[in-house]
Amino acid sequence: MKQVQFYLLSQEHSGELLSSEALACDLAANAWRAGKRVIITCETEQQALTIDEALWARDPEQFVPHNLSGEATTYATPIEISWQGKRNAQRRDVLISLQSQLPEFINSFTHIIDFVPVSENEKALARERYKQYRQLGWQLSTEQV
Repeated sequence: MKQVQFYLLSQEHSGELLSSEALACDLAANAWRAGKRVIITCETEQQALTIDEALWARDPEQFVPHNLSGEATTYATPIEISWQGKRNAQRRDVLISLQSQLPEFINSFTHIIDFVPVSENEKALARERYKQYRQLGWQLSTEQV
């Protein structure tokens, strides 16, 4: 069953990150601890670099192995951070989307996490993504943060 979990955000920022970015980092870490392989898709390369830096800045006991798409690594990392459709070839279990449009490769996933930001413009884009997922037959759920 294909499932999309939308998180309804109640604030714009969480420290130096957008609330969606901070929550994406936490959800990716939780999924990894549960044995899942994750890809976080960002809107821009700069956002991907911000997420990468945020994951590196976590306390050592909260570290999660990750890499940016296209980085040469000896072993596949459990968390990949991508932007503009770039992605490595490894199979991933969970897609965490920070993009304003549906990512191109959603059909290779059964579990997607998406966000409904606070600003009205971004809320409208999230509503559109919600409708698109529903039209594609995905099971949808929402959770207030």
